Amino acid sequence: MHSTWRCDNCGDVPPFHVAEHISAEIVGAVLRESASSAERIPLWCPWPLPSGWMVTGVGWSGDDRFGVRATVLACSGPEPLGGGPADLVLVAEQPGVGLGTRFAGIPGLDPGHLLSEALSEHTGPHAKIKAAGHPTPLWCVKSPEDRSAYVSEAKGMWLYAVAWPASAGYLLAEHVVLHDLSEGVPPELVFGAPTPYLHGRA
Repeated sequence: MHSTWRCDNCGDVPPFHVAEHISAEIVGAVLRESASSAERIPLWCPWPLPSGWMVTGVGWSGDDRFGVRATVLACSGPEPLGGGPADLVLVAEQPGVGLGTRFAGIPGLDPGHLLSEALSEHTGPHAKIKAAGHPTPLWCVKSPEDRSAYVSEAKGMWLYAVAWPASAGYLLAEHVVLHDLSEGVPPELVFGAPTPYLHGRA
């Protein structure tokens, strides 16, 4: 018997909670949940949103004992190269949670080993964005062929950016700026139909 949630591959993990719908009120509820934790976890959102993109999902990992330990926000819009539909999931998490690796489709709870491999193979970052006003390098790590996964660190926590299809990762080359919604939710934020990637498709 275990009182914690368990992954067959990773062992004990914080439970994942995802909203069935998305709206400003639901984003606010996730932010209030996160604010009650000992350490506030960022809720990253591209802002301004790329042309044609919308926020399409939000969730968090944690429980009543340890509080929120990871957040996830999904966006959907036109794929930057082919023009078809694309999805981007942004995860902020404390070490040892495993939510980002789950969406990235990579083994383990943390991406350290894959990040070390990417650093050894490449002299510089694969993409550069801004997170909370700071230049933030991103490294592409090995993931399933249907997606591209980038990893970095921001505000002292892991930052994952996972895009479907894999070519949608080129969005991160378009001067993306990430805003932490815990510092304020823009009233102009646009919401769309829920993405399937937060509900088991990933």
